[in-house]
Amino acid sequence: MEKFKVSLVSLGCPKNLVDAEVMLGHLPVDRYEITTDESQADIIVVNTCSFINDAKEESVDTILEVADYKETGNCKLLVVSGCLPQRYKDELRKQLPEVDLFMGTAEAPRIVELIERQLQLDVATSEIGTPDYLYDHDTPRVNSSPFYSSYIKIADGCANHCSYCVIPSLRGTLRSRSIESVVQEAKNLAAKGVREINLIAQDITAYGMDRTDGACIEALLKELVKVEGIDWIRLLYAYPDGVSDELIELIATEEKICNYLDIPLQHIDDQILAEMNRRVDEQKIRTLLKKLREKIPDLTLRTSFIVGFPGETREQFDKLLKFVAEGHFERLGVFRYSREEGTAAAALANQIPAQTKKGRLNRLMKAQARVSFEKNRALIGRIETVLVEGYSEETELLLKGRSARQAPDVDGQYLITAGQADVGQLVQLKITDSSEYDLIGEIVEEP
Repeated sequence: MEKFKVSLVSLGCPKNLVDAEVMLGHLPVDRYEITTDESQADIIVVNTCSFINDAKEESVDTILEVADYKETGNCKLLVVSGCLPQRYKDELRKQLPEVDLFMGTAEAPRIVELIERQLQLDVATSEIGTPDYLYDHDTPRVNSSPFYSSYIKIADGCANHCSYCVIPSLRGTLRSRSIESVVQEAKNLAAKGVREINLIAQDITAYGMDRTDGACIEALLKELVKVEGIDWIRLLYAYPDGVSDELIELIATEEKICNYLDIPLQHIDDQILAEMNRRVDEQKIRTLLKKLREKIPDLTLRTSFIVGFPGETREQFDKLLKFVAEGHFERLGVFRYSREEGTAAAALANQIPAQTKKGRLNRLMKAQARVSFEKNRALIGRIETVLVEGYSEETELLLKGRSARQAPDVDGQYLITAGQADVGQLVQLKITDSSEYDLIGEIVEEP
């Protein structure tokens, strides 16, 4: 039997990464060999994102880049999967003739069937179904994160219908896994050496609302903390009006649940929030933030904001800028509003010029940089538990790591200037210095 080398490039969010890992998990090893060298791959799969314009451009650029390996490498088959073909299934066939197979967001478990079929054909094909797939604990999956860390997607799809967002059309409505399935996956990962799990969904606080068995994020966490071998459970993407008192209490009291919460707020002006179809206003947001700080004094908060939403005045932006400068957040991401066809916000008047959006993004990030620097300086002298991740990209003379206050890939890191430990081990680190986003320290207690 002929054997093929497969390279998979995953773009976008961790939710997309899990889909890519499911695809890799379905490839039988006697037929397919996974490689990270695209120039050597017989089959290249690009798992795409199309959430906003920047993501679409990155997806198309990546597709065109790897398509060159049809001429300069070994590529016989170029596959494009995920959100981009789900959204633009008719246009892409004409615009990207280099692609042999387009797959939608629900086709991940069919990857072998579709590739084998395509290998027998001389014409490009598309397989774009209804976005209703949801993996479970029995689904084959290759964890592409470091061996000590993994994402667990507890639900897919979304029922919030924010006016700027295309996710429901790409991913379908909310579909939650059972508590038993999520817990079993955590046990499976722990048995393989995973110490950190990051729970993800479009909105983790909506988890279970589509089910009739009593599943909810609070009930799920009460079971997950019992899983032996898991040290850190991190919560990502929590809609603000779903953060209950019980959830706050669990974060505050359960040692395994990281004192970390990612709550995308998107704005602070009431008019903008209403036009975004968010279910909160400024008062509710401030009340929640106050409660979180009171109940979990050592909490690390991450959020995201959108600048340049249609009609956003200078005064409304200045209000957001002032809110950020108040120092509520340790971490912050900013997106320029992207006018996405098919969304309610795309039809709004007073679209903001691109240059104005760019300037507002830069001002907001500069304000947060000052906040982050001050918060990091306040940590100097503390001793924290740090997960060692290997050697720094800047120099192999320094180890790097993360604490429970830092999510993979999106937050800063610790640079370890003294002491030794193996990758995946937890150490006690004394913080000696800091920058805007990174911390520097010395190991004071080795594993």
